[in-house]
Amino acid sequence: MLFTDVIRKKRDGGDLSDDDIQFFVDGLADNSLPAEQVSSLAMAIFLNSMNFEEAGKLTLAMAASGTVLDWSKEALDGPVIDKHSTGGVGDKVSFMLAPIAAACGCYVPMISGRGLGHTGGTTDKAECIPGYDATPDFDRFRKTVKEVGCAIIGQTADLAPADRRFYSIRDVTGTVESVPLITASILSKKIAAGLQGLVMDVKFGSGAFMETLERAQELAQSVIATAAKAGLKTHALITDMNEVLGTTVGNALEIEESILYLRNERRDVRLDEVTLSLCAEMLVVGGIERDRNKARVRCEQAVTSGRAAVIFGRMVTALGGPADLVENYEQHLVKAPVVRSVHADGIVARVNARAVGNALIELGGGRRKVGERLDLSVGFSDIAPIGTRVDSATPLAMIHAASESDAMQAEKNLLAAYTLSEEAPARRPVICEILAG
Repeated sequence: MLFTDVIRKKRDGGDLSDDDIQFFVDGLADNSLPAEQVSSLAMAIFLNSMNFEEAGKLTLAMAASGTVLDWSKEALDGPVIDKHSTGGVGDKVSFMLAPIAAACGCYVPMISGRGLGHTGGTTDKAECIPGYDATPDFDRFRKTVKEVGCAIIGQTADLAPADRRFYSIRDVTGTVESVPLITASILSKKIAAGLQGLVMDVKFGSGAFMETLERAQELAQSVIATAAKAGLKTHALITDMNEVLGTTVGNALEIEESILYLRNERRDVRLDEVTLSLCAEMLVVGGIERDRNKARVRCEQAVTSGRAAVIFGRMVTALGGPADLVENYEQHLVKAPVVRSVHADGIVARVNARAVGNALIELGGGRRKVGERLDLSVGFSDIAPIGTRVDSATPLAMIHAASESDAMQAEKNLLAAYTLSEEAPARRPVICEILAG
């Protein structure tokens, strides 16, 4: 089989056969297909999409391209459940959610990705923690999940290797926003992780890959239907990403915000709503609670009691990080040498969250090409949410940069991303819809 024939078929609007897809996945996994051919097929799929059968076959083939975990031998006393976000700006939910869910009786083997396009990556953020092994062997991963209750890691070479390579190529070729490719990428990793249930955070808005509510609903329904075909129970929350989630954007800065949340010291309203809603849904999917309200109360208590913070600290230590990270994060997280405030005058009316994500990339906190090394210290903190009046005393944000020139450019980029007004905008709900499979 010639792969150029596969590309032509999809380029011309045809449907790929099972053999075509398997040939593609095999070539991804063993690196026999060059990146230019992979990106060509990715663009053809982006333009002409895939039907449900194609997307399902691609999902299952990528899941089977490496090791598939089986938790049945571990004698766990709770459900194996995970959460996945479709990507947003400032989305650090995983670092709070995994220990909260574990404190409530779930086991969370979270296998995450790196930054994709303008969105940050959970794996990149985890690597801000000194000594933290984000790609442990499976024995260490299993042991951490079983003994601690959760483990947040990146894709290893053995887990869905076809998706791992495809993901990195899509990131830099403008082919991210494809419903079947997002579906296959998400579910191949989750199926390979051996989950019993999954909760999706499907985002829409200026900072999401799905910019409209309708597109987000399409993706949520695609994931739920494809997951059902693989026997994976999945619920989805549609959430608003028309502004930064939380008050920070940038790898180390987001870890700091996550720790302060778990310490119950600083909990941004929108970030809190998304985190607790997703956690509660995990308890419902896992059968721990039937009632969402009761599940949410249980998750809240995991934070206020300090149990979730303890579990986060134990996870960090089990994966090689410092034992006192929760207590002394300032001693361990990298800091940018230049910190300066950005000021404007008016009420924050709108935000182009994608532009904020791109501003982080320009600072060096996100990737322009495959394998690019990140500056984990840079980003934005103290970001004013929509509806805030900013002035000479209340900044729009704080910039953390490697140099004064970088900070100056970041200030221009940030100011261009925000629209100010003299009237406060109407409040928008952050949780828009819950879909159950």
